[in-house]
Amino acid sequence: MNIFAASFLLPVSSPPIEGGALVVDRGRIIDCGKLSAMRELYPGPIQEFPGCVIMPGFVDAHTHLELTHFPSWKIRKGIDYSPRTYVDWVIQVIKINRGLTQQERELSLHEGICISLESGTTSIGDVLSDGMYLPIYENLPVSGRLFLEALGRDPLRTVSLLARLETQLSLFEGSDLLPGLSPHAPHTLSAAFFRDVARLAERQSVPLAIHLAESREELDFFFDSTGKIAELLYPHVGWQNYIPSPQKTTPVEYLDRLGILSAAPTVIHCVHVNHADAELLAKHGAKVVLCPRSNDKLDVGKAPAYLFKKLGIPLALGTDSLASNDSLSLQDEMIFLMQNFPGVFSAGEVLHMATLGGARAIGLDHETGSLEKGKRADFLVMSLENIPREEDLPGAVIEEGKLREVFIKGELLKGSDFK
Repeated sequence: MNIFAASFLLPVSSPPIEGGALVVDRGRIIDCGKLSAMRELYPGPIQEFPGCVIMPGFVDAHTHLELTHFPSWKIRKGIDYSPRTYVDWVIQVIKINRGLTQQERELSLHEGICISLESGTTSIGDVLSDGMYLPIYENLPVSGRLFLEALGRDPLRTVSLLARLETQLSLFEGSDLLPGLSPHAPHTLSAAFFRDVARLAERQSVPLAIHLAESREELDFFFDSTGKIAELLYPHVGWQNYIPSPQKTTPVEYLDRLGILSAAPTVIHCVHVNHADAELLAKHGAKVVLCPRSNDKLDVGKAPAYLFKKLGIPLALGTDSLASNDSLSLQDEMIFLMQNFPGVFSAGEVLHMATLGGARAIGLDHETGSLEKGKRADFLVMSLENIPREEDLPGAVIEEGKLREVFIKGELLKGSDFK
């Protein structure tokens, strides 16, 4: 048993505690409160962090850690150009992926996990293209959920792809990483395959994560089956014979027609949604993961964050990947969100998105995301030059906090943990 104390304890799920302390035993939080009270109740040694805040580890609700080496791959593969549109960028990613070796992917994924941990992210919602890479995660002290990716429109291939997904779901037993399924996006799966993946998720009791309404091109495609997705992307991947008839609808309404939204999925980006779309997401209990820096870098627009907040849609934050972002730091993501959505969210709400909101988005809010009895003892020690008033604490942590230590299951994260 150990007691960790700081100038402030920031549980996220409850108000900050000045002079607070966290009691940890066997990797779990068994109590928290004022240090004076914890000292009387528990005999464990006390580790104090004056001038610091103890808070939950960050939860990156959407990322593609396989793509961590993307910036260097562009140069080494001779595909280093600046895409003009979202579809151009997708085609660039595909070109690079086609030339990668298994070792290159493994090294990239390993470094992505390490960078995330060093940035204070203790749980992830990572999209994984192939279950063969599972052992890489299990050898590192990270928890969360891995969403096995599904995409395809060729009916001759989707049958085998579905069987492969079902087999790979069985590989997760006994791990701190739980499974999920990620039918990539409405325009990258046939309607039949999308339904099959959703039924598989229901049978296996795993959640869905879906890229949704990220670009204007996606809207054009679902309205009249035209635009760059039909003209450039589909021919590039050999799907030119699978362009669907015009749907005359939005991507969100399309998923509702397929019955996918009834599974209350986690949906990512949601930049191009209207009020009716947002009401559908709220009605079905969907969770939305915002990736504001990725959206900005790809120039796809801004998500209607105020509308989501107004409708009470649960929100989380994701870094996406280094293919469309400059870092894997959720602190950077929070700062960017506050600067680019002024007046929409309080600092406390933004901090919630990066912790408990993220845990909810990946279905692990019973395990992590806040400092509460029974949860995993995954927490951060953030130092502050000046300790603010209690009401100003979330903003100070976001804007000025310096990550001092990362604890996983109550144990200090060290460099040797990455070897």
